[in-house]
Amino acid sequence: MEEKQLLTEEEKQNLTVGGYHFRTKEDAVLAKIEQQKIEYIEQRLHYDRPESVLAVYQKAIENQTFQTPIGIKYLEKLHQFLEESESIDIAIQPIPLNTNFSRKIREQAAPAKKRIQPEKQRDKLKDRYRLSICINILLLLMAAAMFYITLHSDSPNILNYENVITNKYASWEQELRERENELREREKSLGIENEAELRETD
Repeated sequence: MEEKQLLTEEEKQNLTVGGYHFRTKEDAVLAKIEQQKIEYIEQRLHYDRPESVLAVYQKAIENQTFQTPIGIKYLEKLHQFLEESESIDIAIQPIPLNTNFSRKIREQAAPAKKRIQPEKQRDKLKDRYRLSICINILLLLMAAAMFYITLHSDSPNILNYENVITNKYASWEQELRERENELREREKSLGIENEAELRETD
C-alpha cells in the first residue's frame, strides 16, 4: 500500500512543471519542452535591443510556440517588457489564449449529462445489436426453409436433378416393361405367338 502511495506521489511530481500541476503526462511533457525553449531563447535574447525582443515575441505568437501556462507566463514577461520599453512605439499584440474556458466550466457543471449520454448510446447499440440478431435468425430460418423445399421438391433443381431424372427413367422403364408384358399376354391369348413361331420354322 505504501509503495502505491509513493508511486502516485512520484507520478504527481512528474506531472508538475514550473509550479503548475498538469492533468496528463502529455501536457507535462509539452510544458517541459516549452521550458527548454524558453531557456534557449533567453540565452540568445538581447534585452538591450527591444526590437529583437519584439520580433521574437511576434514570431512566438504567430507560430503558436507556447500553449501551456509555462509558455504563456513567459509571453507575459516579454509583453510587459515591450509595454514598458520607450523605444517601442507600436501597440503590442495581446497574447492569444487557445482554449475555451466557458466550455470547460459547463462540462464541469454538468457531469450528469456526460453520464446520461453514454448510457443512451449504449442503449442504442444494444437495440441495434438485438435487431441485427433477430434479422440474422430470420434470414437463417428462411434459408433453411428454402433449402428444405428445394431438396424435397418434385421438380428438378440444382440439388436434386439427378435423383428426379433417375426416378423418371426408372418409372418409364417400369411402364415399358408392364406394357410389354401386357402385349405378350394378349398375343398369347390370341395365339399370335404360335403363328410367328411357325413362320420362323418354315
